[in-house]
Amino acid sequence: MRKGRLEAFSDGVIAILITIMVFDLKAPDGSDSSAIWSLMPGVMTYLLSFIYLAIYWNNHHHLLLLTDRVSGPIMWANMHLLFWLSLIPFGTAWMHKSEFASLPVAIYGLVLLACSIAWWILQTTIILQQGSSSPLRKAIGSDLKGKASAVLYLVAVFLAFAVPAISIAVYVGVAVVWLVPDRRFECAVLEPAE
Repeated sequence: MRKGRLEAFSDGVIAILITIMVFDLKAPDGSDSSAIWSLMPGVMTYLLSFIYLAIYWNNHHHLLLLTDRVSGPIMWANMHLLFWLSLIPFGTAWMHKSEFASLPVAIYGLVLLACSIAWWILQTTIILQQGSSSPLRKAIGSDLKGKASAVLYLVAVFLAFAVPAISIAVYVGVAVVWLVPDRRFECAVLEPAE
């Protein structure tokens, strides 16, 4: 299978997920500034999840730039990632509707953790197909940011049962770290073939 087809399908799924999330944002009942301020928790939760989906979309694009062919295992690893990403709208809605109660905040973190594990599986599957000297393997390096993110998600899941606000701060912090452009993939694409 050509990788363009996999990329187009994944792009479509992520676009649908963003659309589903925005449907949970309802217009306020009133027409004054207090009415709009009452929407802020929902808007901020949507923004956080939108950023996470955008990060995955962006990194998925870079990942496929360094992928020369797609096999059955890669397609299934990609579907596995899309499954977990598809739960982000659920976690987003529940966290907001519960007013950031412990269990929904923890579940949101579990979804983020599962997404990061699925991402690692997809990366690993591609590297296994392309070999340990592939451009992707070189670009990923030790993947400290990916490993640290997974650990932080796990810690935040447990913290949610004590202080949900700290967990949310961790989720925001990890997203901010991933918003910083990662030059590893772009450098690998621009590097001349040996």
